[in-house]
Amino acid sequence: MAERDRCEWASANGIPGPAVRSWQTDGSGARLVTSAVTGISAHRVDAKRARSVWLNIIDAVRMMHQTDPADCPFDRGVDQMFSLARDVVSRDAVNRDFLRPEQLTSTPRELLDDLSRQLPLRLDQELADRVVCHGDLCLPNIMVDPETLEVVGFVDLGRLGLADRHADLSLLLANAQDTWPEHADALAEALLARYGHPIDTDRLEFHLHLDPLTWD
Repeated sequence: MAERDRCEWASANGIPGPAVRSWQTDGSGARLVTSAVTGISAHRVDAKRARSVWLNIIDAVRMMHQTDPADCPFDRGVDQMFSLARDVVSRDAVNRDFLRPEQLTSTPRELLDDLSRQLPLRLDQELADRVVCHGDLCLPNIMVDPETLEVVGFVDLGRLGLADRHADLSLLLANAQDTWPEHADALAEALLARYGHPIDTDRLEFHLHLDPLTWD
């Protein structure tokens, strides 16, 4: 239901992505059918064309983040994500494959404790600057035209909701740098120059390190 409702809301509010075609429930569960989003996922673009597609991605993400937050009924905020992380960590269910390299020397409990010390500050920052975020903004969830490299839509919208813009930008930048490591510095510089809003590197790091603790 979360994916269905977010797809419908995104479509109605001008965020390109899949349209809901049908929703069926029965004794075995629910089945969501959506339209296909044509194109290829952005991570399949070769390194030679990385800069071109990256600029288009930044523009598309900026437009998504400019969607009126007053009409968004979904929450993807720090408080919700931290509660989810507490649950995953308490069950010893953190998938270590999702952790960043710099996190691998610590236990999930230690990682969560470290992040918890920043929580009051991050909550205040988010309250002052909430936007409509994708919620899992990595390159495989961004579809682009294979010829023009224009963004044609966002997929996997199950975590779409209001959040600090850095929650999206941290995942996006890290995944792009992992995908095109030879352009890592240029990707960061282009994001800072083109996104059109101040970006705080400390907030990027906080959200980048919180996200892996929310998946099991």
